[in-house]
Amino acid sequence: MTMPPLLKEARPKQWAKNILVFAAPGAAGVLNEWESLWPTLLSFVALSLTASGTYFWNDILDVEADRVHPTKCRRPIAAGLVKINTARIVGTLLLVAGIAVGFVPDWRCGVAVVVYAVLTVAYSTVLKHQPVLDLLAVAGGFVIRAIAGAEAASVEMSTWFLLCASFGALFIVTGKRYAEMKELGEGNGSTRSTLMAYSLDYLRMVLAVSLGATLVAYCTWAFATKEISGSSWPSYELSIIPMLAALLRYLLALEQGRGGAPEEVFASDRTLQVLGLIWVIIFGLGVYVG
Repeated sequence: MTMPPLLKEARPKQWAKNILVFAAPGAAGVLNEWESLWPTLLSFVALSLTASGTYFWNDILDVEADRVHPTKCRRPIAAGLVKINTARIVGTLLLVAGIAVGFVPDWRCGVAVVVYAVLTVAYSTVLKHQPVLDLLAVAGGFVIRAIAGAEAASVEMSTWFLLCASFGALFIVTGKRYAEMKELGEGNGSTRSTLMAYSLDYLRMVLAVSLGATLVAYCTWAFATKEISGSSWPSYELSIIPMLAALLRYLLALEQGRGGAPEEVFASDRTLQVLGLIWVIIFGLGVYVG
């Protein structure tokens, strides 16, 4: 069944990124309580609407560049299936609706959604053309998702949790750029101007740094959480194993030429999915059983 152009432009597949709103409430063990679950669900809806609105505006601004991209040329706006004026109206309505919904569970969640919208618009207009800042801006969007979920459910986030989310996001974003450069070739900036400033060696170094920092932050967070919880189960420590395996598996996907669309890697790589499920089970036992 063919997806309607407006719905396709909203990129519902990308809403999977907003699952990050469940990270902090899940780690705090409150997702089994309705008073915490419903505001977290609302934060997911708010960010999904807002993200779709920013996708409309991003594609409006990038329409010419997308038309010469090997895959982005098939996006509805670039392909002429959605008119520019229609896209402006729908994109604006989605942004307004998303921000409005964000303020329902908690005003701090609403502020997080506003910050996400501002950061994403700033990325689409300015930051995407600035090397390094483009990586940090996209990574920051992932971290804000986690913050929005925490504020919606009124749970605290530890410093190590934030560091893990931050460096993990940088690892994924850098991997996306790395995969794009491997696909298009070094020095090809026709579809993304910042690729002209990067080299594969530089991106490999950023990948190594962000991967190492993610593992250190996660290990520290896992051990600290174990001490705070007083759990007798070794779940938090054992969760490090599938986390490490999943990160290395994704790194392998990058070297194999995949990763230009991280969500597609996660959706198609069965090993990565199994590792994710194992991590959820092990960590969940520590949170909800131990």
